[in-house]
Formats: sequence, structure tokens, C-alpha cells
Amino acid sequence: MKTALLVVVLMLLFGCGAGDSNGGVPVGEFLEMYNQLGRRLHTSASEANWRASTDATPEHTGERIGAESAQAAFRGSRYIIETSQKLLDARDALTDLEFRQLDKILLLAAESPGTAPELVRRRMAAEARVAATLADFTFCLDRRGERCVSPISRNEIESGLRNSRDLTERRHLWEVSKQIGLPLKPGLAELRDLRNQLAKELGYTSYFHLQVADYGMSVEEMMALMDETLGKVRPLYDELHMYARRRLAKRYGKPVPKQIPAHWLPDEFAQAWPGIAMPGDLDNLFQGKTEEWIVRQAENFYTSLGLEPLPESFWVRSDLYALPPGSTRHKNVDARSWHIDLDHDVRTLMSVEPNLRWFVTSHHELGHVYYFLAYSNPNVPPVLREGLNRAFHEAIGSLIGMAARREPYLREIGLLPADRKLDRTQMLLDEALDAGIVSLPWSAGVMTHFERDLYEDDLPVDQFNERWWGLVERYQGVVPPTPRGEQFCDACTKTHIIEKPARYYDYAIAQLIKYQLNDYIAREILHVDPREASYYGNKEVGAWLMSILEVGATRDWREVLKEKTGEDLSSRAMLQYFQPLTDYLKTENAKP
Repeated sequence: MKTALLVVVLMLLFGCGAGDSNGGVPVGEFLEMYNQLGRRLHTSASEANWRASTDATPEHTGERIGAESAQAAFRGSRYIIETSQKLLDARDALTDLEFRQLDKILLLAAESPGTAPELVRRRMAAEARVAATLADFTFCLDRRGERCVSPISRNEIESGLRNSRDLTERRHLWEVSKQIGLPLKPGLAELRDLRNQLAKELGYTSYFHLQVADYGMSVEEMMALMDETLGKVRPLYDELHMYARRRLAKRYGKPVPKQIPAHWLPDEFAQAWPGIAMPGDLDNLFQGKTEEWIVRQAENFYTSLGLEPLPESFWVRSDLYALPPGSTRHKNVDARSWHIDLDHDVRTLMSVEPNLRWFVTSHHELGHVYYFLAYSNPNVPPVLREGLNRAFHEAIGSLIGMAARREPYLREIGLLPADRKLDRTQMLLDEALDAGIVSLPWSAGVMTHFERDLYEDDLPVDQFNERWWGLVERYQGVVPPTPRGEQFCDACTKTHIIEKPARYYDYAIAQLIKYQLNDYIAREILHVDPREASYYGNKEVGAWLMSILEVGATRDWREVLKEKTGEDLSSRAMLQYFQPLTDYLKTENAKP
């Protein structure tokens, strides 16, 4: 009641009725009210979310519930929905910018429609509870009864899976990584039902449909795009899969399997396979470097392109480094960036260590931060201060993360000695196995199809794990070490399913966009091989990227992509980028 009353009072202060639609309100006045008040509530909710993610306590969880409930009550109020719909009825009288704002306002309203306030309240509370479980969970390597005697961090699990050659140890680490699934399973089932009920309030078939609608696409169109992409990448993926299982079988002294056991791979979800190719140990390049140096160098990359240094508040307010052993504070384990006030309060949550993975991740996360800063300008209304689409945000981060791995850049900044040569074929192979091709059967295949089934088909709770592993085997060619029954929820262990639901196709689309952007930069600006392009220090590249970032969501993403690259969304650039691997892999895989 207090939350609803607060929203009513705030709206009245802006001269609006909170319960009844006001069909006579001018569009400019309505949008001004929405953007001002919406931004204030966004800031409060973001601050609360930040605190709950960086210091998981019951108090911070409660603050998050309250702040997000206030934001939801405003966004989904009857006044907002009915006024937006009335104004959109006069489409011909609207400018394109006005239409885009109203369309986005209705999409946001569908997340928390005022026609079902009790459902909204329950969903907010449920999301906060599962987020607290994620942030507060302790992975346990060894128990004595109910007591954990050997806690282990996510970073330590990941390091073990990357480096251990002992299959018994690897299997145990992999199983430990799945411990969090069981306590999350009831929460996911509850959230699925609540999210679906709310999406249906504004006419969507499911919560998955609502999220897809942000691209201006139907569920059928999105799934067709994913399946088309998977079909085109499959021949190369099959060659990579054969190469990987032969290399891993030799590494572990086992016969070559038809499918890859999950604990053989260096990533618990098999979404990336680093360490299988042999480009050389690049982690040793960071010996003697500090965690702060890693992030500062990522900033240097962007300033070399002509972008401004990060605000000092970024360095003061972010949470960038791993917690010390024995810390009583719990924070979310996944790297993520926040646009707190839709202006210049930008922050990043990471657990940086001096190695290649965190070097690339730091460049990636600052891509999100610089995207935030670019569209925080007077030409972009606050409600449209986001990427051209969600995938564009991820594409920019991934684009710079990809550039951070390249030999010319590593030499330019003094990390790679002049006398050290890198095998370019192995570097390209490592990229395909780590951040390129092998991620697509995971993103476009497993994750997108599981969440489509979860929401669109109301997948029964007692079929979660069966469906999950069926998709993993079908799309990734990966199987668990031993059968995983419904007492587990291995899908739940992927935090995106809990916290960023029904949108993992973002990453698949981002892969396509990333290689299209890189292809244009290499061929049209730098005039070099796309696989060797170093953007570092090139202000023309920076200006071209800024021309994309600074428009936020004020233009249609398809039009901008075509305008900036000369082509529609396509897998062409990605497949051409990795074309040199095809003959190499066929030769290698033909060897006895």
C-alpha cells in the first residue's frame, strides 16, 4: 500500500491522474512526466539492486523489493498503460521519436501491469529471493554432515576446470558447480508462472514472447532466425567438436567418445572451450600485473579511440576485484555493469584476477559502460537510453573483448615480447573454441530452446532436467558424467535463466553483429585482414563506433545495421572470418 500511495503522490505532483486515463494529455507533457519520474525510480531501483548484488543481506534484499516494486507500480499503472495506448491510437500525429518512446513504455508496462498488482508484488519478491540465494550461496567441496568444511569460490571452480588434468577431480568440481540448482528450482518454477501470467495481461502469449517483442519480432521469427544460424554454423561446429573430443581423449588417456562428457570441458556449461587449441600460454603475459592494471588498460583501449576517460565515480563506486579469503560479504559471481541513473553514474561488478580471461572480460564490461555513457546525452530520452537492441549492447562488449585478444594489440601495449611469435592458426582456432563458434549451439540452441519451452509450453517442473540435457546433447553434443535426474536443476545453475530470463538469443544475435561490425572496421576503415585488425589508437574507428552508440534506441536497429555495415543481419562475416579453419580441421580430423 505504501508503494502504491507513493506512486500516486508522485504522479499527482506531475499533474497526472493515477487511476483514470486522461485522454486529453498532450504527448509531450506525458513523455516529459514519464521520463523524469521514470528516471528517478530507475535510479532508486538500480541502487537497491546494486547493493543487493554486491552485499547480499536480508536488509538489502528487502530494499531491492521495495524499490523495484515502486518502479513496477509506476511503469505498469493503469494511467501509464491507458494514456500510452490512447496516444498511440493517433499514430499519424506522432513523430518517430514519440512513437518509439510510447512503444517502449508499453513494453515496460507489460513487465508489471497495474491490472494485476498482487502478481507484480509476488514476482518482485520472488525475484529478490532467488537473487539473494544466488549472491549468498556457498559452494562446498567437502561436507561433514550438514556442515561445509571446504567452501570454494566460483573463481576457484572455474580455475580448476580450466587447469586440472585429473578426471576424478574435474568431475567433482563440475558436480559442485551444480549444487546451487536444487535450491533455485522452486524459485524458477514460481517465477515462470508469475512472469507468464503478467505477460498475458497485455496480450502476449508468454513472457518469452514479451522479451522477443523488443526486437519487433514474433516468437516464430526469432526461433527461425536461431535455427537458420545453427544450420549455417553446424558444419564448422561438427569439425570443431570432432577436433575437441579427439584432443581431450588424448589428454585424459581415454577412447574418443561420440559425445563429450561435460566434465572434460573447461567450462561448466560447455559454452566456451578454452585451452584445447595451442596458441601458447597467454596467462603468463600478465605475471607481475595487478588487478587494477587489468581494468585501467581496458579503459586505455577506449580512450585511445578518442573516448573520454571514465568518470572518477566509476572507480570509487564499482566493485571490481575478488573478495579476500574469509570475507563475510557475499556478492554475485557474474560480471555485470549498471547504468545507475541513466546518466554518468556507471558501475561494474567483477572479480578481476590478472589473467587473459579477466583481461578480455574487463574490455568487454567497459564496452557496456561506454555504451551507457555514449547514449546519456540530451538527444536520447531516458526511456530510450539503451542499445539499439539488447544484442547490440552485448555485441559492442564482445567486439572489444575480441579485439583485446589479438596479437597486434598485445604487442602495442607491451604485453607480448617482440621475440615471441604466436601461431595464427592456433589463435584463430582458440577463438572459435572459446568465444566464437562453439558458443552458438549453446546460445541459439540450448538456452533459447529451453526458455522457449519453459515459457511458451509451460514445461512441467518434473521435466526441467530431462529437457535440459536433451537439448544439450542435441545442440552441443555434450553429456553429463552420470545421469542427472529431476532431483537436480542444472538449467537453474545458469544465472541468466534466473536474473535475465528469456533473452539468451541476445548473445547469438550479438555474435552475428560483432563479426559484421569487425568486418566493416577491418575492410573499410583499417584496410586489413579482419582477423588481424587492431583498433587501438585509431580515432576514426572510435568515431564510427560512437555514431552507433550515441543514438541509443532512438532508431530502428535493422536500419542502423544496414546503414553502418551495408548489409542486413547475417552470418556471412562470421563464417568468412573462420573460413581458414575449415581446411585445417578437415586435415587434422582425418589423421589417425
